[in-house]
Amino acid sequence: MTAYLNGLATAAPDHEIPQDLAKTTAARILGPRYGNFERMSGAFEKSGVERRYSVAPLDWFETPKVWPERNELHVRGATELFIRAASAALARAGWPADSVDSVVTVSTTGIATPSIEALAWKAMGFRDDVHRVPVFGLGCAGGVGGMAIARNMALADPGSRVLMVSVETCTLSFRSDRLRKADIIATVLFGDGAAAACLSTAKGDADFPVVRVGVGRERIWPDTLGIMGWDVDETGLGVVFDRSIPEFVRTRMGDAAAWALGAANLARADIARFVCHPGGAKVVAALEGALDLAPGTLVEERAVLRDFGNMSSPTILFVLERVLAGGAEGRMMMGALGPGFTASFLPIRVGRIND
Repeated sequence: MTAYLNGLATAAPDHEIPQDLAKTTAARILGPRYGNFERMSGAFEKSGVERRYSVAPLDWFETPKVWPERNELHVRGATELFIRAASAALARAGWPADSVDSVVTVSTTGIATPSIEALAWKAMGFRDDVHRVPVFGLGCAGGVGGMAIARNMALADPGSRVLMVSVETCTLSFRSDRLRKADIIATVLFGDGAAAACLSTAKGDADFPVVRVGVGRERIWPDTLGIMGWDVDETGLGVVFDRSIPEFVRTRMGDAAAWALGAANLARADIARFVCHPGGAKVVAALEGALDLAPGTLVEERAVLRDFGNMSSPTILFVLERVLAGGAEGRMMMGALGPGFTASFLPIRVGRIND
């Protein structure tokens, strides 16, 4: 029995923030309070980000916010993005919403109880017996991890239809009170977005590439809990980005990828393409080095980073969407790093309906 990706779609909110405007706004808000801002401001030009999208208009960031304000906007914005991405993915797969048996919702940038898929349930038209699986805490690795969970659920109940939606509102973590380097980097990189994937044991529509989804695997490293995550206080979520991340990727990701390939009975030569989460320009370059790829190989990763910034968990699915749209085929390995510090991998095989 094989699990297939039957549909994939992405969505971004309506408020576009060009990088030069993000820099100007950050300089006005943070510059007078953060003595090192001017020295760090060059990161806006070096980040590889030209624009990103936010659930909040730019003037929302001008005044300090407390946790309830941030989370209220997260719930509202994430629900809207869920509906947009999920509806588009279902249309791509040719699935009516009431044919979905299970919904996996991945999100780490806010708290919603009832969870996002329940808030979107009526607008989506899901059945009243749909199986809901909210997943929290995977961060940037959540797109890969969520796909792996959805794949396992589809195989556990052959013939069922599983919808996985990854939705994040990273921009709402903007902080003007902590004045830490990690908060500046988050301001440079973060964007909001959502992606949805339809998985089942059926091959699906001939107009969509045949994408076979393999077994997802994770590798967690000891004594690395402080590398990435959130600090939580009454103001909201405060990003944790350790400066060691690019070097960690460069020195550790290659061995982790080799382990994941071996676990999938694959050799490096079998892989037509790695599909990676583009955490930032330095991370993309580090990934190319770690995976023995020529500089500049990860074209779609850089394009997504340029056009949307780092949206955390859905970002890699934006990359996959572009890879599939470009007609790439063959065996691929999806990979992303997230809090833990954890690498998540998912092998896929892309080929046309008659292969």
